[in-house]
Formats: sequence, C-alpha cells, structure tokens
Amino acid sequence: MSLHDQDDPALRAAQEKRLRAVWEPPKGLFLRWTDTNNNQIGVWYVLTAFGFMLFAGVLALIMRTQLAVPENDLVTPGTFNQLFTLHGSVMMFLFAVPMFEAVSIILLPQLLGARDLPFPRLSAFGYWSFLLGGLFVSGSIFFDAAPDGGWFMYPPLTTRTDLSGLGADIWMLGLSFIEVSSVAAAVELIVGVLKCRPPGMRLNLMPLYAWYILVVAVMILFAFPPLIAGDILFEMERLLDWPFFDASRGGDPLLWQHLFWIFGHPEVYIVFLPSIALFAMLVPTFARRHLLGYPWIVLAAVGTAFLSFGLWVHHMFTTGLPKISLAFFSAASEAVAIPTAVQIFVFIITLWAGRVVWSTPLLYATGSLAIFVIGGLTGVMVAVAPFDWQAHDTYFVVAHLHYVLIGGTLMPLFAGLYYYWPLVTGKKLSDRLGRTAFWLLFVGANLCFFPMHLSGLEGMPRRVFTYPEELGLGGLNLASTIGSFIIASGVAVIVLDLCRSPWRPKAARNPWQAGTLEWLAKPEDENWGVRSIPLIESRYPIWDQEDFVRKVDEGRFFLPDAEEGRRETIVTSVLDARPVAVIRLGSPSWLPMLTALALGGVFILTTYHFYWLALVSSFATLGLVLTWLWVGTAETPEKPCKPIGHGLELPLYISGSAAPGWWAMFITMMADATAFSGLVFGYYFFWTRHEDFPPEGMDFAPGLFWPMAALALGMATWVATVAAREVHARGGVNIARALVAGAIVLALAGIFAGLAGPWLSGMDPAAHSYPAIVWVLALWTSIHSGIAAIMLAYVLARSLAGRMTPRHDAEIRNVTVYAHFFALTAVVTYLTIGLFPEVA
Repeated sequence: MSLHDQDDPALRAAQEKRLRAVWEPPKGLFLRWTDTNNNQIGVWYVLTAFGFMLFAGVLALIMRTQLAVPENDLVTPGTFNQLFTLHGSVMMFLFAVPMFEAVSIILLPQLLGARDLPFPRLSAFGYWSFLLGGLFVSGSIFFDAAPDGGWFMYPPLTTRTDLSGLGADIWMLGLSFIEVSSVAAAVELIVGVLKCRPPGMRLNLMPLYAWYILVVAVMILFAFPPLIAGDILFEMERLLDWPFFDASRGGDPLLWQHLFWIFGHPEVYIVFLPSIALFAMLVPTFARRHLLGYPWIVLAAVGTAFLSFGLWVHHMFTTGLPKISLAFFSAASEAVAIPTAVQIFVFIITLWAGRVVWSTPLLYATGSLAIFVIGGLTGVMVAVAPFDWQAHDTYFVVAHLHYVLIGGTLMPLFAGLYYYWPLVTGKKLSDRLGRTAFWLLFVGANLCFFPMHLSGLEGMPRRVFTYPEELGLGGLNLASTIGSFIIASGVAVIVLDLCRSPWRPKAARNPWQAGTLEWLAKPEDENWGVRSIPLIESRYPIWDQEDFVRKVDEGRFFLPDAEEGRRETIVTSVLDARPVAVIRLGSPSWLPMLTALALGGVFILTTYHFYWLALVSSFATLGLVLTWLWVGTAETPEKPCKPIGHGLELPLYISGSAAPGWWAMFITMMADATAFSGLVFGYYFFWTRHEDFPPEGMDFAPGLFWPMAALALGMATWVATVAAREVHARGGVNIARALVAGAIVLALAGIFAGLAGPWLSGMDPAAHSYPAIVWVLALWTSIHSGIAAIMLAYVLARSLAGRMTPRHDAEIRNVTVYAHFFALTAVVTYLTIGLFPEVA
C-alpha cells in the first residue's frame, strides 16, 4: 500500500467502515460486559474504583464524626475498628492502585499510538477479579463481619481465631484475590509499554507517562508478591494452626511486619508515581514547551522506585531493631527525598521557562504539589529514628500519611480527570465547578489534617474510637472533622460536574493543544484508536512533525485498515521500536468474566471453610483457563505475512523473546519468584532470629535423600523441557513429543519426592515454625511441579492436535520460560531444606 493509494477518499471511507465494524463493542448492556476492548474495560475500571473511593470516604466521615467531640458514642468500639480497617484497605487496595491501572489501560494505547494493549482479555479478567474481590471485602461491613484488625492486620491479634472473627479471613483472602488482579494489570502494562510502541518510538522518545507506568508496574512485581507470601502464611496459621507468627511455638509476629511493609512502603510510591506521571503530561501542555530534563526525570523515577524498596523498616523503628539497622534505614528514608525533589523541581522549572496558560487541571497540579511537599517534609521528620519513637502511632503519622496521599495521589487524579475528560468522553468539565471543588478540597485537606500534627504531638494516639475530655484535644479534633466535611463537599461538586457532563456540547479536538499522541483522538467515539499507527520522530509529534495529524487521519502511516475483519496492532522491538509483527487481539468473550468468577469462588468458599466446594471451583478455574488458552491464544494465521503500508510486510505469527506472550510469561514468573523469595525470607528470618532453629533435640529434618531426589527430578524436568524445545525447533516433532511426555512423568514424580521428605520424617507443621516453613516450601515447589506437568500436557495436546508445529511453537517456548523459573525454585527449596541449616 503506497501513499498514493491513501489519496482515494472512497478507499479511506471503506477502511474506516471496516475498522468501525471490527472495534464496535457488542450491543446491549449485558453483552457489553463481554467486551475486551481496553478502552471499554478502562472506563469500567475507573468508575468502579471511583465508587470504592466514595464508599471509603463515607466511612471516613463516620469516623471523623465519632471523633469530633470527646467521649462520643455515635459508634461502638467494634464498629469503629471495622470502619478504620475498611477505610484504609479500600483506599489503598481498591482505589489508589486500581485507579492508576484503570487510567493507564485507557491512556496507554492512545499514548503509544496502538490499537490496543496486547492482552485485552487479561485486562478484562483483572477487572472482574477486582470488582468481585472489592464487593466481597467492602460488603462485609453490612453484615457486621468486616475486618477489624487495621489495614495492616498485625498478628497475633488477627491470627488467633479466638481474638478475631471471620473478618480477618475476609480481608486476607479477599485482598489476595484483588492482588491477583493487580499483578495481571502489571503484566499487561509492562508488555504494552515494551512491545506495543509505534515504529520509531525508541525508549528515549517514550512519553514520560509510559516511563512512569513501566517503572510502577515493575514495582508491583516486586512489592505485591511478598504480601501474597505473607497472606499464605497468615491463612495457614488461621486455618491450619501452623505457627508462623506464634512466638510460643518458634514463630515471630515481626515476620508479618517485614513481609507487609516490604509491600506497604513501595505501595506509597506505586500510587504516587502514576500521579506524578499525569503532571509530566499536563505541565508541558500548559507551559507550551517540551518538558525540561527528560533524562533526569526518568532517572529520578527509577531511583525513587529503587530506593522505595530499602525503606520498609522505618515503619518498624519502635520494634527494638539494632542500631545499625536504624541508621541504614533512616539514611535510606532520607535519601528518597532527593529523586522525589528532582521530579518536582523539573515541573517547576518547565513552568518557569514556558509561557504558562492557567487552567483548572494546572490549578489542581500546583495545589497538590503544595500539599505533597508538606507531607514530604513531615516524612523526613519521621524518618529520623528518635523523632519517630516519639511520634509513632500518634496522629502526627496520620497527618503525614494523608498529606502525602492527598497531595500525591488524590489531587493529581482530579487534575488528570479535568485534563483527560475530553479525551474519554469528548466533553469538557466545567471550569467554574472545577475551581470551586479545588478550593474546597485544598482548604478542607489542610483544615482536616494539619491540626492532626498538633494533636499527635500532644499525645493523641492512632486507632482509638474516643478520647477523654481532660486531654484538651476536642478543639483540634473538631477542626479536623469540619475539614473532612469540606473535603466531602469538594468531592460532591466534582460528582455533580461529572453528572452534568453528558448534556454539555462536544469539545474541540485536542482542546488543550497538547503535543502527545493521545490527543489524536477525535471527540467522536472511535473505539479503534488512531486512524493509522504513526512513525514517531519526536517526543511531541503533534507539535514537531509536519502535517502529522492530517497524515494520521488520512491513513498515511501503518495498518490503516482491518482487511481481514480482525482486531490487530503492531508489535515492535523493545529498545528501538522496529516493527516486528502484526498480532491479533482477543475479541469479546465470556471467558475472562467466568474465569474470574470461578477463581473468586476459590477464595470466597475457602473463607467460609467450604473446602470441597473450593476445590471444585479450583478445577473449574483450571478448565476455564485451559479453554481460554486453547481457543484464544497462539492462533495459526491464514497467511504468513500481512502488508501494513509503505511497502512493508510483517508476519502474523511470532514466538520466543520477540513475542508478547513470551514476555508475559517471563514477567509473570518474575512475580512468582518474588512471592517465593518471601517464603524463603521467612525460613532464613526464623534461622537468624532464633538460636534454636531448627529446635534442639527435635529431629524434624526432612533428611537428605528425598530433597535431593526431588531436586534431581526437578532438574531432569527442566532438561527434558529445554531439549524438547530445541529438538522441536529442528523438526524432530515425534522426539519432542516423547521428551515432553517424559518431562510430564518426571514432574509428577517430583511432586511425590518433594512431599515425601517432610511426610516420612513425621514433621508436624502445627508443632513448631521449623516444620511449618519446611512444609510450606515443599508444598510451594510441589504445586509448581504439578503446574509444570499441566503445562507440558497442554503442549503435548496442542502438538497432537496439529496446533503446534516447528514454525508455530509459542507454546513450547513459553512453557520453557516457566521451566527455567521452576528449576530455580527447586534448587533453592531443596538445597535449603535438605542441607541448611543442619539439625543439632
């Protein structure tokens, strides 16, 4: 297809008609639930996360009303505990993280000039998992069954079933389900940024929003899995009485704090960096110039992410840590202010050097920076251990946290809302209502939370449902309560503005005169995204590339048509964005929703101890996943190549490290390995904390023979899988099938050998933390051995059905990636429990 062909208006009209037919969502509300277009999923995500925010806000208003005056009896102590537990949990798990994922799912395809992200069905699965888990956790308060141990759920008060009810299980299992959704979204976003950029968009030309989302999604891979590992240990103690946190049986409640805060402090930056990413998009627009210091802000974002994983212990300064630990983590906590300040100063300098056009989004951005800086300064204060000893568990920390979260997350999201609403709906929001809401939010936030610094320094403890009048804190608490209702009135004005939006006239295309790709969208609803996928030569192509918008609209770039009636986009190389292939994307399907419902059943039924039904639900989940993979992935195309314009032809099938599926498997296994490292951390934490680990005089060791036998079988499974991949690629299909069959047998034998050691040694996991953690590691690795067997059986079935050939071999290549990580898991597990440490 040449440029001359694109001059034909009739041809362009026919191409647009085919695009509309392919990308038009299903008709009817019920059928639209099956749509897997990321734009559609993203809108649902945003609305749902916003709804959870409003719910958590109502809970906060009830709490503040209870604390408005001393010795109030509006709610009972138990109800208050449920309120503050759900408020924190919903805001962090059901609003802050899902909202950034939702916004990214909407914006990234348009920012990258892609028709969609590579796994739209995975996004749909993530959304349904998030919705179901969120309703399960949030709805518990209406049945007086909500968790009441705080959003941190510290043992032993929460692990002892006689001290905590069903709410602890609802929190743990419900939020574990939601964490699956977060990891699924991270996989989608990472692969999208790395593989779906338009031709020419090298890494140093990516929009800063894409850089930030890439950094944050990678952070999720390393932050959320340790909490999942902690959840596993937590529920095993509650459901099976395995004493990981029971000090009387060799456990340690501090292990939970470590695993939680390894997640909990990076979590603050996981919700902060995407909000800063919105600033990185709107500041250049309203400064009317390129953002200054592009390399520095990328390095600062990466540096913030890196340092955020070295700060978690500053939440534990009062637990009796050695002085060397206090010094190290205090210094790291101070150091993170440096890359954070770099980002803020880059925005200020860009505005200083530009020709600023004041607007409602920019008002929110500047106001949020002011609030965030106050929170950052108090953060530097609590990072100093002696000060933290005084302020810990007081309202000073509550004030610091909310200044950071309101200035670093909530207000920036409202800035992005007013900035990107014309992109999503084609309508602008009201400047008058937006500015009114801003001043209500700004004044309310400061009135609500600034007095908490003072009340905290005067001794007001956190997490109390009332306080005596003699403390003299009634005035400060009343001021905070009034401020909270002013915040609520600001949010109410924004909701009113959103409700009035459908009756407003259409906005002009690119109403802010921005320079980045997302503003190629027209006010009309075009579900396919850009008219043609452009060639990128600048960070702000709308500003810098001549006739750029016209050429895109006329289909003068790549993939201007949907000739075969399929949803398609281009994938490119990771570093320099060279076109690699055209991939077919998932069409509307029930499978993501049904899979999420089945997996949700596993978590929910386990919560209520319906173990047999949970087992049935797990088999249903497995069946649905295999069906999803069989019918919806690794499709053999009807032809090898497809013209994309300008004389270029790209393959319709790729496998190996060039393919999005390979990257998805690699990234998923990184998350899996991180969760496993959390369990291994638990093993060595016990060993370093307790001199009697393993306990003296108790022959709990699983022996040497069975762990080494399991290790040998695991390594043999890996060797057979790698050999099958290589032989298959060289045309030895039958030999490869035999190797795969042998690998299945080896993997199944590995399950028996892995469990035989602790089983035949008579290790009672309820007796002591040592046999308990050994059993956990053995079970984890054996389950992964079983998953390897299932994956290999799937590969064998695909080969026997003629769906996998030496040319079309994505299945065996992706399973080999899993085999690499499984082999690493087997090595670490069996060397640890078999050789180290030796029992006295």
